Amino acid sequence: MAILAAVLLVYAALHDLAVRTVPNWLPLALVAVGLCSRLLDHSLVPALAVAAVAFVLLFIIWLAGLMGGGDVKLWAAAVLLVPPALHPQLFFFADVVLLGGALALLYLVLSLVVPRKVPPRAGGRLQRFWRAELWRIGRRAPLPYAFAIAGGAIAALLPHQLQP
Repeated sequence: MAILAAVLLVYAALHDLAVRTVPNWLPLALVAVGLCSRLLDHSLVPALAVAAVAFVLLFIIWLAGLMGGGDVKLWAAAVLLVPPALHPQLFFFADVVLLGGALALLYLVLSLVVPRKVPPRAGGRLQRFWRAELWRIGRRAPLPYAFAIAGGAIAALLPHQLQP
């Protein structure tokens, strides 16, 4: 289950990085995996309670225009993936403070050094992606925050799954 969740989270991060959206089916799939995981370890009720509170708080942040809707759904779904004992790590350590802060700092620094004018059109997919990302950085476009959410969830989830 943890491997499937990690694959879905990586896909969400890459999709958000490429096009700044998280497809609706991804949080739904993660909710299904999370529900199965929480049923197996008998922590479904507390995990659902924390996920509901997280969704409401993140929804308020979305209403304020500070976070994307896909990120809200992805983060709330990620709460179900992680055992309740690891929720503080997901919210405060691995996700928000370290990865989200590092991502924001990286994009801020890059926005100071990347010129607003992007290089001429390039041929390959990777070159087109890089050109689009330079354009986003130069204009201080929204961050691909699913990258931080996925990284935080994986950082909280996988070490727990690998312990004997």
